[in-house]
Amino acid sequence: MKTRKLGDSDLEVSEISLGSWLTYGVGVEADQARACLEEAFNQGINFIDTANVYGRGAAETFLGDALHGRPRASYVLATKVYFPMSDTDRGLSRAQIEKQIDASLTRLKTDYVDLYQCHRYDEDTPLEETMEALTRAVDSGKARYIGFSEWPVERIQAAVEMTGVARFVSSQPQYSMLWREPEAEVIPLCSDNGISQIVWSPLGQGVLSGKYDPGQTPPRDSRAASEAMGRWMDRLMQPDVLGAVQRLKPIAAEAGLTLPQFALAWVLREPNVASAIIGASRPSQVIENAHASGVIVDTQLFMRAEAILDEALAPGETV
Repeated sequence: MKTRKLGDSDLEVSEISLGSWLTYGVGVEADQARACLEEAFNQGINFIDTANVYGRGAAETFLGDALHGRPRASYVLATKVYFPMSDTDRGLSRAQIEKQIDASLTRLKTDYVDLYQCHRYDEDTPLEETMEALTRAVDSGKARYIGFSEWPVERIQAAVEMTGVARFVSSQPQYSMLWREPEAEVIPLCSDNGISQIVWSPLGQGVLSGKYDPGQTPPRDSRAASEAMGRWMDRLMQPDVLGAVQRLKPIAAEAGLTLPQFALAWVLREPNVASAIIGASRPSQVIENAHASGVIVDTQLFMRAEAILDEALAPGETV
C-alpha cells in the first residue's frame, strides 16, 4: 500500500481509504463490518473516513468500538459535520461545530480526529463564523486538520483567501470515470493552495465494479439490491451506462487488473488525489481494491476507457 501526503499537512494517508457511508453501523452486520476493518489494516490501509450523520451517529459508534484498543497513532481518522443530527441540530454555525465535534469524539472514543470536514457548505452561516469555529477546534487539539466536501468553488476561494484561520488541507468530492466534474475548477484551485482530494464514490457506488449487467436483476448481495444502501443508485443503473461499463472489462484485463482496480487506478492517476475512499461489505472487496494502490497503467488504456464512457453519455449527461 502506497501513501500520499495530504495537502499541506504532515499526514501520510494510504492511497486507498475505508469509508462508512451506508455500510458500517447501518447496512452491514457488525461482525462483517469488523472483518472489513481488520482486513483494511491488514492491507496497509491507515485512513478511515466517517461522518456524524452516517446512521445518525451509528457509524461513528461502530468505529469507536471497533478501533478501541488499537494504537491511536497507527491510523488516520476523519469525520464530518453539517447534515441534520436532529430537528434542530444542523449546519456549520459556531455552536453546532462545538457541539458536534464533542459528540463525534465521544462516539469515536478518542480525544481528537486527524481531519474534521465540513460535509457541505452552509449558506445560512457566515463563512467567517465557520472558519473561526474550525480554527478553535484545531487550536483546542480536538482536530489536527480541517477539510471540506463538495463546496462551491467560489466558497473554497474565499476560504483560502482568509487570514488568521486554520487552513484547509483536504477536499472530498465525488470523482470517478463516471463523474469528472472536479477536474474543471476544484482540482486546479486546490492544487494551487495545498489542498488534496479525498474522493468518494470512485467506483460509482459500485457500478464501476462491473457487477451489474444491463437488463439483469442486480445480484442479491449487491448494494443496488439493498433497500438501505441502493436508494441513490437509480441514476447510475441506466442500460447505456451499464453497457459501457461492461465494455471496460477487456481494457482492465489488458492492464492486468480487475475492473474495480482499473477504476481506482484511474482516480489515483490524478496527482492531486491523495486517497480514494472505498466502501466494502466483504473483506474480499477490501483486498481486491487495496491492490489498486501503486499500479502503473498505460495512459492509452485510460484514454480508451474514457472514450467508451464519453460515447455512452451525451454531452452534459455525465452521471
